[in-house]
Amino acid sequence: MNKVRWGILSTAKIAREKVIPAMQQSPYCEITAIASRNKEQAQEAAGKLGIPVVYGSYEELLSDPNIDAVYIPLPNHMHVEWAMKAIQADKHVLCEKPIALSAEQATELLQTAQQHPNLKVMEAFMYRFHPQWIQAQKLVNEGRIGQLKTIHSFFSYYNADPNNIRNQKDYGGGGMMDIGCYCVSLARFLFNSEPVRVLGHVTIDPVLQTDTMTSGILEFTTGTATFTCSTQLMPYQRVQIMGTDGRIEIEIPFNAPPNQVTRLWLHTKNGSEEISFERVDQYTLQANLFAQAILNNTPVPTPLQDAINNMKVIETILNTGLSSL
Repeated sequence: MNKVRWGILSTAKIAREKVIPAMQQSPYCEITAIASRNKEQAQEAAGKLGIPVVYGSYEELLSDPNIDAVYIPLPNHMHVEWAMKAIQADKHVLCEKPIALSAEQATELLQTAQQHPNLKVMEAFMYRFHPQWIQAQKLVNEGRIGQLKTIHSFFSYYNADPNNIRNQKDYGGGGMMDIGCYCVSLARFLFNSEPVRVLGHVTIDPVLQTDTMTSGILEFTTGTATFTCSTQLMPYQRVQIMGTDGRIEIEIPFNAPPNQVTRLWLHTKNGSEEISFERVDQYTLQANLFAQAILNNTPVPTPLQDAINNMKVIETILNTGLSSL
């Protein structure tokens, strides 16, 4: 097998506009089929994206023997169900974040995956594969900012539409699940450990019943991470990584645009340095690495245990920090 043959479960916007076009640029991927419960929507998406096979149900796609792997951009509450069904259909799985609505669900998925050791299953946290994050981690590990002591991240956008799936509680909507998960993930990524204590403050919209602004503190054995995420603030994102001897600032940390140069700044006692990164699509990079793990039968870059650990922190923040307007 020279390329991984992919099926896409759903015509979600992120799949149509970002992930599928990026995967089609990968030398290791071939998008073979797309499925929707509304076959006309699948046909429309397939026509625009040049996907040869269309299915009117997810089950039909999973039964196709010509598909090796599936990408799942379904609503959050459907991730575990269909990831499990895909595994049971002998397909590799790349599933959008958050992979589950709870650590318990994520653990059930891991247990299912462990029963099929020949299959690769991974949560799609694409930001980690962008060169800016690889460089940031390298600078931290090399001691360029001294000892890492604290991280602050901010991620927001404004969307108060009750019909938008991100604002629907039963579907796993809310700021923590949608964007706060990045803030938790990056802190664990850079500290390369799990927090020992977590504190959260959560603002719940009285109509939507989803968290519209959440702030958290993660305490690690060697430092802290703080963050705020919101679905009802002016769009903005930034990460500050602070050490005893320096600071790293990442300009567009999460949805780095594929069509422009991205930057981070390293500030130390010797001065400031701007580090630029050429145009890359982090979704393509993610597809490359996941497909290579399949083709070479090597471990995926981000194991499912990482997804479980991320969910544990998210759950703790949401369950211990609830407040009402």
